[in-house]
Parts: sequence; structure tokens; C-alpha cells
Amino acid sequence: MRAPFATRADRTRGRLVPESESANRTPFQRDRDRIIHATAFRRLQYKTQVFIYHEGDHYRTRLTHSLEVAQIARSLSRSLGLDEDLAEALALAHDLGHTPFGHAGERALQDGLAAYGGFDHNVQTLRILTRLERRYAAFDGLNLTWETLEGVVKHNGPLRGPYAAGPHAAAGAVPAEAIAAYDARHPLDLDTFPGPEAQVAALADDIAYNSHDVDDGLRAGLFDEADLAGLPLVGPLIGAVRDRWGDLDRPRLAHEVVRRMIDVMITDVLAETRRRIAAAQPASAEAVRGLPAPLVAFSDEMQAHDRALKQFLWTHMYRHWRVNRMTSKARRVVKDLFALFHAEPNTLPDEWRALADAPGTARTARVAADYIAGMTDRFALDEHFRLFDRYSKT
Repeated sequence: MRAPFATRADRTRGRLVPESESANRTPFQRDRDRIIHATAFRRLQYKTQVFIYHEGDHYRTRLTHSLEVAQIARSLSRSLGLDEDLAEALALAHDLGHTPFGHAGERALQDGLAAYGGFDHNVQTLRILTRLERRYAAFDGLNLTWETLEGVVKHNGPLRGPYAAGPHAAAGAVPAEAIAAYDARHPLDLDTFPGPEAQVAALADDIAYNSHDVDDGLRAGLFDEADLAGLPLVGPLIGAVRDRWGDLDRPRLAHEVVRRMIDVMITDVLAETRRRIAAAQPASAEAVRGLPAPLVAFSDEMQAHDRALKQFLWTHMYRHWRVNRMTSKARRVVKDLFALFHAEPNTLPDEWRALADAPGTARTARVAADYIAGMTDRFALDEHFRLFDRYSKT
């Protein structure tokens, strides 16, 4: 049964460029389909989540992560009576702006663009969806609905106003020129929380990467079950699995623990969100946006568990010496590519060189960053070899 505060596809605020809607799909179904068919979505298959693509076939990539987020988002939305298609579209789109090599590549582009407005993968997602995808005759980007773009931009919460969240909150302002420019043409209500489906997609992202990073970290041998035993969420689940199944091998143990983690976190989100629904009684998606706090959330206890798990993963996985070596190499690859293309835009492929300006300018810096951010891990490594290895013949 559809909740009264669910986003209504038949009441969408529309698209920047008006289009005749499909007779067979809702506007949000159409958004989802456009995202799946986008070039940027296909590239997620070979973009790092934590491990570079060649380190193993079974580790998560940005694509498999996005699919897991979409599955969780649909499940949560179904339980809460929300629009599943909108939640799925937001889940599938949320990581499109990530660079090759994950956060290591992003930090390298942040450094290179420090004097030119910076780089942020959430902002880059909006640039892809509204400008950089060039597939349609009538417009640049995918011309998605207001609700999908609002949810993507406010993935981490409001971008200005008293409830602003994320790394740009201290400034209390829109985090990038790209968002400000789009908002001026198609206002996204940047000072409110997003709609309920976007809030679901954001929580699904947390649930997915916490659980699969535990799985990948165990699989890679970066830590073992003894290291996890003291964590408030994971430790009791390991004990429960051991009590039920005895001395399982690591792959089975990891799977049994991770699927229980996902179930516990989903159950917590549903219980806490229903408690907040009962207290706030929102009558529409607009009412959800106007609340002083998110409607979809973990309980206080689960938020504490979430912080403890993130701190563990930061120490034992993201800063493990094996991962540090990979991220060091990745930063150098991206840094080298950016420096070359910024200084010598004539080395860019023709279609990108046509967009650039003179060497060393702000426009050329942004074009170089857009080109690099769109690369897969594999292509970035190959491009670096072609440009910097003296014996490369291409």
C-alpha cells in the first residue's frame, strides 16, 4: 500500500527540458532506465570500490556496490510504501561521479583543482546527469526528473540552511558552481532534506558498503573474525553464527555474518523510521522535506554501531598497508595525468581537446578532470602507460 508521504510519479515537478512522457513507464521508471543505459553507469564495472579491478574478480566494484544499494533501497521502499522505482534510480545513480581508483583518485583531482573550484564526486554525478552524458539529440545529460536530481544532489542532506550536512556545511553554502548553476535554472530546494526515497537510498548506501566491506576485508585477509569480535554489531553476530553452525570456513562464516548484518540494519531502519512516521505524521513528500530531521534513519544505538564499524574499517581496511600501496600508486597516476592534460591540452583526444582552452586555464583544468574522472581503473592505467612509458608505441 502506498504511503501518503511517498513521492508521486504522477505529480513530478518535471524535467528541465519538457518531454512527452512514456505511455508505458512512469517518469521515475524512465529515469532509472536512462541511468542504466548511460555510459557512465557501464564504466562503474571497472571502477574501484576498495580494491583495483585486477586484484581479484570477487571484490566489489562501484557497479556491484550500486546494484546492492539498489536492492536494499527497493526492499526498504516496499516495506515503507514508497516509490520503489525512484529509490532504485537514486541508488543506481549515486556513485556515477566517482573517479577511477575510488577516493584515492578523487583526492588527487581535489588537489589538482584546488584553485579551480575543487572536485567532489557528488557534484560530478550532477555534471554527468545534466551535462557530460551526450546521447540525446534534444539535450545534454539525461534530462532526469526534478525528484531524481534533487535526491542525487542532496545525497548527504541539505546543502545550505540550518540543517546543512556534509563537508560543505561549515560554509553554509552550495558546495560547487555546478550545483549553483543548475539550481539557478531548475531550483532543487537545497535548504531542505530530500524526499523519502532519497533518504532511503542514502541509508541503503550505508548498509551496503558497511556489510560488503566486512565481506571483502575478510576475503582479502586484511582482518579476521577475531579482530571483529569486539565490535558491538558484528561481534555478537559472529558468536551467533558460531553457536548455530560451529567452525565454519571463512567464506561461509563471512556470508552468514554479512547477511545477518544487512537484516539487522534494515530491521533497525524500518523500526526507527516507523517511529518517526508515527510522531511526525507527514501527509506528503513535501511534508517530509520540511521536517527538522530526516524521516528515514538508524536508531541512536545503530548509529553508534555504524560509527564503530566505520572506525574499524578505516583503521583495519582503508588504511591497511596493502591498500595504502594501491592508493599511493593511484594518486600518482591521476596526478600525473591531470598535470599533463592541464599543461598540454593538445595531448587530449580530439573531442576533449575541442572543449579545452589554453594550457593552464581553469576551463582546461575542468575538462582534464572530466576526462580523467570518467576513466575506469584499467583505462587510467593504460593511458598513464601510453603517455609516460618511454617505450610505449601508442
